[in-house]
Amino acid sequence: MNDQDSGPGKGDILVAVGTRKGLFCFWSDDTRRTWRRSHHHMGWSTHATSYDPAHHTIYAATNSPVFGGLVQRSQDGSRTWEHFNEGLDFGEGEERRVREIWQVQPGHAGRPGEVWAGTGVAGLFRSEDHGSKWQPVSQLNGRHEQDSWQPGGGGLILHTILPDPSDANRVYVAVSAGGAYRSEDRGATWKAINHGVRADFSPDPYPETGQCVHKMVIHPARPNVLFQQNHCGVYRSDDRGDNWVDISEGLPSRFGFPMVVHPHDPHTVYVTPLVGDDQRFVPDGQMAVWRTQDDGASWQRLTAGLPDNAWLTILRDAMATDPCDDAGVYVGTTTGEVFFSRDSGEHWEVLADMLPPVLSISAMRMAA
Repeated sequence: MNDQDSGPGKGDILVAVGTRKGLFCFWSDDTRRTWRRSHHHMGWSTHATSYDPAHHTIYAATNSPVFGGLVQRSQDGSRTWEHFNEGLDFGEGEERRVREIWQVQPGHAGRPGEVWAGTGVAGLFRSEDHGSKWQPVSQLNGRHEQDSWQPGGGGLILHTILPDPSDANRVYVAVSAGGAYRSEDRGATWKAINHGVRADFSPDPYPETGQCVHKMVIHPARPNVLFQQNHCGVYRSDDRGDNWVDISEGLPSRFGFPMVVHPHDPHTVYVTPLVGDDQRFVPDGQMAVWRTQDDGASWQRLTAGLPDNAWLTILRDAMATDPCDDAGVYVGTTTGEVFFSRDSGEHWEVLADMLPPVLSISAMRMAA
């Protein structure tokens, strides 16, 4: 059902599905049994969406091969949108230019108006007015040459931004392929945090920088702990990224892209492994989500309701959880299916199919 002129109400769950050809929004009450939908930014790829509940604002990172990248902003639950990119580019003295936006993320709740954006050619930008105007974070952007960052399969991209929920000055970012970094002073200085993470494609298998992070997550109840899905394994850090331990054992593959953390249990994390770098589809043609409930000590394969004989691919931002008491989990594929679970991954059904290739999913409860 298409409800283009309406939108979600207060308390509804909104699932924003970014695709290669536009943004599709699905919303329901907490039962998540009857869904309404709308579409936006058609013809523009949507690499990421996020939500700032304090200001009732949805952000979207949209891109056009003709017009470049724009940050889109909606303050009425996706009904109407404004777009901005003033200042969202590298300095005049640089050869690189921003053509794609890969991530947009509200900052710490204690800094109203702060928004971060990650771009192609591995750029980080910050806004202090809800995304209207931007400034480059030059202290990180200048490291792309000194730290020998190299493009991954999707190019050289800064795709993950994690403001620390416990400290307004601390923020984490991840670059493919450049590694993970942490700032303790809102981006004035940065520390590479990759100790213990493999880079099998490098002459030095454990370099200081250059790892290909695919996704990294944090839970507000345990902000010292980070998890990451890497090109070369799945890892956990218990000390804000200073050291990482390999938690890949029990998974069918070390390779995959997305990773999400359960909204209420900081020990529970979900991944969707793919066969490998040269075979980017689910193992054995069985769509499966894998879940750990003990920080990676063990993993469970979740398949109830998911298709077999289905050689599907899931990209780095194409998985999300919602904040319901019995958490919903959502996974999108490059062939246009969106699967979802209303019970933390135990059982699955189809939310949508025949969409354009799914690039990103986020799920949020609407505050107004």
